[in-house]
Formats: sequence, C-alpha cells, structure tokens
Amino acid sequence: MKLPYYHVDAFTDACFSGNPAGVCVLETWLPDEILQRIAAENNLSETAFFIQEKSGFDLRWFTPAVEVDLCGHATLAAASVIFRYLNYAGPVIAFSSKSGPLAVAREGELFVLDFPSRYPQLCNMPGDLAEGLGTMPLEVRRARDYFAVYGTADEIREIKPDFRLLERLDSLGIIVTAPGKDVDFVSRFFAPKAGLPEDPVTGSAHCSLIPYWSERLGKKRMQARQLSARGGELFCEDKDDRVKIGGKAVTYLASAIEI
Repeated sequence: MKLPYYHVDAFTDACFSGNPAGVCVLETWLPDEILQRIAAENNLSETAFFIQEKSGFDLRWFTPAVEVDLCGHATLAAASVIFRYLNYAGPVIAFSSKSGPLAVAREGELFVLDFPSRYPQLCNMPGDLAEGLGTMPLEVRRARDYFAVYGTADEIREIKPDFRLLERLDSLGIIVTAPGKDVDFVSRFFAPKAGLPEDPVTGSAHCSLIPYWSERLGKKRMQARQLSARGGELFCEDKDDRVKIGGKAVTYLASAIEI
C-alpha cells in the first residue's frame, strides 16, 4: 500500500526552520496502531492524517508516542497540502477533529487557523514546575497546559528545563511566556509526557497565549514568536471564544509511504 506523504515546515517561510510536520493522505482510516507506528517512524513532533468527506476533511494528529486532541502546526501543514497538492479550490478548508470543527483559510501567503480559545486560569504552582523550569515564574495559570509567565524574553530563551521533573506534571505540556521585544509576546513549549521535550512552534499553545496576551495588552491583533532553536512566527487575533493563528508553510518533501 502506498500512502501520499508530505513533510512540511510550518510557521516559517524557509526550510529548516519552523515546526516540521508529517502529512499523510488516506482514503479510509487505518487501524490506530498503524497510524501510531507511522508517526513513530516519522519521528516528527506530529504527523497529521486526514481523509476527505463530503462536507470537508476528517483530521487526526499523532506524536511519536500518543494521539493528541489538537495540533496547530500539523493542521496548518495539512491545509497547505490540500490547497497546494490536492487542488482544493475553496477559500476555506473545514476540518472535523477531536477538538470539534476547525477551519483554515488561505489569505495571501498565510494559512490562517480558526481554533477554539482556551483562556488560562490562575492556579496553584505544582512543586515540580518551578524546579523543572529552573527559575521561578511571576505567575502560573492553566488551561490544557500549565502556563508560566515571566518578565522578559531573555528569561524565556535561557530556560533549561529538567524534563524528568516536568514529565511528572498532570498536564500534556508546559507553556512559558513573556512580553517580546520586537513582537508582542514570545513563548516556548515543553511536552515530555507526549514524547516532545521541546516543540519548535506550537499552534495549540496559542489557543491559551492569544486570549491571555490580548487581555493583558488590550490588543486583538498581535504578532508572536516561539523561541525554540528552529524558531517560528505567528500572526494572531483574538476572536473571543475563538482565536485566529496565521503562518506560512514550506514543503520540504513530497513522496509516498509504503507499508
């Protein structure tokens, strides 16, 4: 069996930066075990799998270790494949997913995700969080992920996590964030429990980052940067119960998987 497969760098306009995602085009769903083994073989932070339905596309995401409920960069990568290689003519792609309906619009060079908003609420600080990050945040919040706020972009860049401690936390991941210098805000994202010590650019984390920074800065439209080694640029908009996350995408590989 041959499955069309693409490797796409998301949230960037240049290869070897942004967040690489696998995109696998299916005619029908394969067993979950096979999907998980393909994702593990790809060894990227996420592989997106989709099938086309009459009303749109059904989309799922797998890390090398687990299936996840929401992934921004692999959704953007999947949309870029549908627009560029499947000759999709509409202005907006409708996806169904474990997080409900999602949409991606093409706006010039940007692919713009329409995702649910996940406002992070203040919470108590778990003991392993500050120790695992190696530095004390100004405050801690939580939505799906723990959300640690710092004072400067330099503090975010200099964090050296202890992933053994962070893996003990009862959340999928840990977002660290601060005001930016030449952008509105910066972040990094750690998810050792999902097999991702550090994710290069994390669209789903911005479901929490966007409403937080929109409220704090009093702005609806913002530009963000993820300060991983590969780096990524995101164009953000708060839409109350939804968020818009825009980014570019570059195809690194167009091929096929044989299983």
